[in-house]
Amino acid sequence: MTILSIRLDQAAVRDCPGNGGKDDILSIIARTGQECYRLDADAIHTGLVAREALGSTGFGRGIAIPHTKLANLDHCVGIFLRLAKPVSFNSHDGKPVDLIFALLSPEKGGVEHLKALAAISRFLRDDHMVAKLRGATGQDALYALLSKQREQQAA
Repeated sequence: MTILSIRLDQAAVRDCPGNGGKDDILSIIARTGQECYRLDADAIHTGLVAREALGSTGFGRGIAIPHTKLANLDHCVGIFLRLAKPVSFNSHDGKPVDLIFALLSPEKGGVEHLKALAAISRFLRDDHMVAKLRGATGQDALYALLSKQREQQAA
């Protein structure tokens, strides 16, 4: 990822079929957070659903950045999903979503959370990178793209 304060484990970068709807995707994110970062899946799902109730985190061009803050988390972690079949996410442009970068942040990490969201948004506004993410062949290639971007940021 483009911001070094976001932990993104390789196991949290996944290709998914995209069956179902928005709530199914939020459930996948919650389970992935539990599997990869040992977080409470119910707390993740509840937080994501509550945030979506305020307004969709689908910001257009087939991209969404669902996010929530969690107790018992001391740094931002990410989950990246690429969907084989786009799902409706109530995005601002009305287009279904196929790329999702979920952000889970510490409950008291206000500035850190906002900076991480801004960095993810900038990263996903790069049409060239988005095309590479959509065209990558599998989880390893996706993670390599995200990791390469992180290394370039650190240099």
